[in-house]
Amino acid sequence: MGNWSNVDYPVMERFFTVQGEGSHTGTAAWFIRLGGCDVGCAWCDVKDSWDVNAHPRVSCETLVQEAKQSGAPICVVTGGEPAMHQLGPLTAALQEAGIRTHIETSGAHALTGQWDWVTLSPKRFKAARQDVFPFADELKVIVVNRQDLQWGEDHAASLKADAQLFLQPEWDRKDKVLPYIMEHLQVNPRWRISLQMHKYIGLP
Repeated sequence: MGNWSNVDYPVMERFFTVQGEGSHTGTAAWFIRLGGCDVGCAWCDVKDSWDVNAHPRVSCETLVQEAKQSGAPICVVTGGEPAMHQLGPLTAALQEAGIRTHIETSGAHALTGQWDWVTLSPKRFKAARQDVFPFADELKVIVVNRQDLQWGEDHAASLKADAQLFLQPEWDRKDKVLPYIMEHLQVNPRWRISLQMHKYIGLP
């Protein structure tokens, strides 16, 4: 046991599913959704995660045991805004157990921990830190309106050359925004569409 035996985190939920977004779409995954968020997206579909004090604290040891028992090769740590928390102990324990560590973050807080995959999904409500950009393996831009397309390009310019780029229509506006996402892809083919596959097939 490492130095995480006395560490715990506020956890809204944890569950087995498939990664429904981005580069690892379709991959079996164990999700840990941590409580706490200070970004406050108006269209957030997990607003219950925002209050860090509303969720029970779960030991790092228990979280890793559950992830290992799930059989999933990756553990996705999400939120809320997971980077609000010191995640070094959690990632160390997960990697020691042979589980790949993935995080989805808005970039509003400095990254802690060791990550095998970093999804940067910046939000207009609180700017991403520049020191997070070099760690991003993929950029996922939620598209609510046309302005988000250029906003995404502006963020992509700060990434490493091999970072993957995704435009994801906001779920309730997908029929409206998909046509101009397609227009953007036609002239900017480095981008790909992320479509929240898990929602289409009824998974959490």
